[in-house]
Amino acid sequence: MLNALQVVTTVVVGLMVGVEFSVAFVMNPIFNALPEDSDQQARSHGGRMLGAVMPVWYIGSLVLVAIWTVAGWHHHGTGLVVTAAALLLLSVIMSVLLLVPINNRGRTWTPDNRPADWKQQMKRWDRYHYVRVAVIIAAFTLLVAALV
Repeated sequence: MLNALQVVTTVVVGLMVGVEFSVAFVMNPIFNALPEDSDQQARSHGGRMLGAVMPVWYIGSLVLVAIWTVAGWHHHGTGLVVTAAALLLLSVIMSVLLLVPINNRGRTWTPDNRPADWKQQMKRWDRYHYVRVAVIIAAFTLLVAALV
């Protein structure tokens, strides 16, 4: 049973890392290359779409890792799993405090109501997101190492 939990958890976290990596290094650069209004509209739509899914994914990943920690407490690699859980918790805290407030504003913007500094706000979101991606990649790497 523990093996199945470990595999499911690793796959769920790995898919989340893939989506967030894609946002940072594929989708946002594509959006940034679009004409000005299209960039903002694409980001707003992405913020609405992913803003509905990612909180469940982040919290669900953290819960799965916490269950793995408890279920495998006396098994090899527990320290790695605990550290991964701490990193995932950090990513949730970063999301709530830094990224979600910007995303919540951005997802309501249209070319008619966006603030003058919308590009600076999106650049700030991108910087925070790069750090969050690094954090969740580190957590994923630790989970994979715990399996070995």
